[in-house]
Amino acid sequence: MAWILAKKLEMTRVIKWDRFIPVTLLEVPQLKVVWIKTVESDGYEALIIWILADKKEGKLGKGKKTLNISEFTSIKEFPLKKGESDKYTVGSDITLDLLEGVESVNIVAFSKWKGFTWAMKKHNFHGWPGSHGSKFHRALGSIGNRKPTRTHKGKKMHGHHGDIKVNLRNVPVELINKELWLIGVRGWVPGARNTIVDIIF
Repeated sequence: MAWILAKKLEMTRVIKWDRFIPVTLLEVPQLKVVWIKTVESDGYEALIIWILADKKEGKLGKGKKTLNISEFTSIKEFPLKKGESDKYTVGSDITLDLLEGVESVNIVAFSKWKGFTWAMKKHNFHGWPGSHGSKFHRALGSIGNRKPTRTHKGKKMHGHHGDIKVNLRNVPVELINKELWLIGVRGWVPGARNTIVDIIF
């Protein structure tokens, strides 16, 4: 299992087999391995990866842990299977070469946050009559019952809308451009523009 980070740009389409295929463009920033967790030191294997801002040349200092933090924008930990930590070294870059021969990936990202919304918008309720003297248009409706005298847990009501983790599985990869550091995956990807998404394959 391998991981890579990307930034969502926009949607477009590509021509494949005489058909228009809708794709989402993901830009892969420069990723650098800054630390490797092992079973002996941490109890599990994982990679600590930092995203380098503006694809600058980030260099390790005298110690393996010392880095210029101002050159990085965010940090991410990727779990590894047993024995996979030997494939990586501190200071190495994560490039698009990992996607060589990969036909489909799993994508994990957070959906757009839409604030505190009412039930009709959050759950796509159709609403009540809008004319003929009705005074009950966009209201939620009955939320309780006689027994028990309370609202059931999980009732579709108003509340926090969006900003939840979405996992898309087996998304086909339609485009890989190593010169522009771009990946094109079929269909939509959760989140707004410039959202950082996890690509698992």
